[in-house]
Amino acid sequence: MRDMAFGQFYPANSFVHKMDARIKILLSIAYLVAVFLIKEFVFWGFLAAAVFIVVACIFSKVPVFKVIGSVKAILVFVILSAVLQIFFNKDGNIVVNWWIFKITDIGLKKAAFIVLRIMLVVMGTSLLTLTTTPVALADGIESLLTPLKFIKFPVHEFALIMSIALRYIPTLLDETDRIIKAQKARGADFESGGLFKRAKAMIPVLIPLLISSFRRADELADAMEARCYSGAKGRTKYKKAKLGWRDLLGTLFTAGLIVAICILNGWIKI
Repeated sequence: MRDMAFGQFYPANSFVHKMDARIKILLSIAYLVAVFLIKEFVFWGFLAAAVFIVVACIFSKVPVFKVIGSVKAILVFVILSAVLQIFFNKDGNIVVNWWIFKITDIGLKKAAFIVLRIMLVVMGTSLLTLTTTPVALADGIESLLTPLKFIKFPVHEFALIMSIALRYIPTLLDETDRIIKAQKARGADFESGGLFKRAKAMIPVLIPLLISSFRRADELADAMEARCYSGAKGRTKYKKAKLGWRDLLGTLFTAGLIVAICILNGWIKI
């Protein structure tokens, strides 16, 4: 769990790190839209998105395997989605006929399609948190949601909550890892037995984890109070965000991905 990339910040002096946080958030949303625009079984679209991720890793100086490691957070969900498609999809030609299960070529293709889509979505999202500091991320979200202030929406508080939640994910995973190792050292068994026995064995992990989470929340509240935090009222920023040539190039690169996917989908004729 210590290798989990999602929610962590990877310090580096790179092209992507120096981009405006607002632009990175918008480009991340555009990337997610592009991935979901890929038509079913148009696997070349996934190749284009994968190339986009690799190039982004190069320009951000973030190791590709660290980004791929972010998928660990939802590995069980990915496997479950693939299994459901493989064993319960009846469309297409039968490839394997075993016992009560019939595996079809369409089921295998749909499983691969779903797995690739989920992986690319998670990797693209993790790149945002890996290359953006918590403060910059919160400021970026707050700036983008500024129009909502006209309807009395607590933009600053919402942005702060989002930022804290994202950054707490790796902390929570590390804490879980430490508790599991401590319980194993005391003789706890989390791997043998059926589903209910394993779930029951997790109780000695969940209770200390819950207590630890409340303690950390209390410590964070004390730290914010000690720094005289009072919300958005009267708050100023040390650095004022401004757009630059890096943001323009990043936008053009993301637009190129969307155009490429539209071409591969057959929506744009060349």
